[in-house]
This record gives sequence, C-alpha cells and structure tokens, in this order.
Amino acid sequence: MDLHSVQNTWTDRAGEYSPAYYAHHGPNDTSTVIRDILSGHLPRDATVLELGCGSGRHLKHLASGGFENLSGVDINAEAFDTMRETYPTLAADGTFHCGPIEDIIGDFDDGQFDAVYSVETLQHLHPDVEWVFKEVARVTNNVLVTAEIEEPIRDSSSPDPDVNYVDKETPLYYRDWSRIFTAFDLVEVDVVHGDRDTIRTFRVSD
Repeated sequence: MDLHSVQNTWTDRAGEYSPAYYAHHGPNDTSTVIRDILSGHLPRDATVLELGCGSGRHLKHLASGGFENLSGVDINAEAFDTMRETYPTLAADGTFHCGPIEDIIGDFDDGQFDAVYSVETLQHLHPDVEWVFKEVARVTNNVLVTAEIEEPIRDSSSPDPDVNYVDKETPLYYRDWSRIFTAFDLVEVDVVHGDRDTIRTFRVSD
C-alpha cells in the first residue's frame, strides 16, 4: 500500500478500531502501565504528548492521575468530536492537533515535551515516513514510551514477514523499536511484555 492509502484507512475509520470504538472501551491495562511509567519519571505538571491519541482514553487516565499538561495528535477528525462528547474536560483543557503525525511533528520545538508516548500507532506509519521516528526523538525532552505490537499475535496472510494486516486494508509494520530509538541517543531503561504490546521506556541521554 502507498502512503496515501495507509493514511486514508485511519482518516475516515469507522466501526472497529475507530475513535468511538476505543471511547466505548475506555482506559485499559496499557493506560495504567503508561501512567505508572510517567509517574515514576516525571512530576504531574510535565508536558506530555500522545501520538495517535484517538478519542483520548489514555490521556484521560493520565488526567485522572493528576497530569495537567496534556497534548495529542490524531489523523481522524472524528476522534476530537468523540473526545468532546466522552471526555469534555480533557478536550477543553488539553492541546490537540488534527492531521497525520508526519505533517505536524515538524512544527514542535526541540525537546518541547517532557514525555512522548504512542500506543499501537507508530506501527502503522508507512515506510516512506520512517524519518518521523527521528523527529519523535527530537521533540522528547525526557521520556519516550512505545507500546507497539512487535511480532505476530496471530497468523498473517501477508507474504512479507515484517507486515501484517489489522484487516484487509490496514497494514501493521513490525519494527525493532529498541534499535530505532537507541540509534537516536535514547537509552532504553525498561521493557514490559504484554499479551499484545511490548512497552518500552526510553530516557534522553545526558
């Protein structure tokens, strides 16, 4: 699939894995792990950015834990409509950007966010925009957390061992996040292996 096709699968997504789908399910175990990680490294007034925030269920869990300065990026405009309906205080208090990560991240300053995290989002970025990973490291001032699927959790119909499909139109690219982000002078300090995701915590090196 080309870059534009991959973007479209998320820009107009409805039904399963849509913003409304995740809002219905609400915060999950991954939300708790991320909140625990950030709580162990940062004060509650830290600036936090979620890449692929959707309707905000993970950010809402952070807000419930006292984090005050929350931002998010999502490609799907419906995500923010759903956020305003489901988590109105988060929608009003946070700072949000609608568009592809690759179109937005360059506007952020170096080290603008004390923490940056993603949950099953970076894995969907097309290979043509892998330069984004260096930008993610650039805007991170302290802690980066990746919660991504790194290996097959079910049989894949794809002939490429590095790609699977969420459905017939949505590719998932398996990547070595440890190798990727340590190459940008981040230090991996913790790994949690879940049923689906591998959650890696990186610190900016001194």
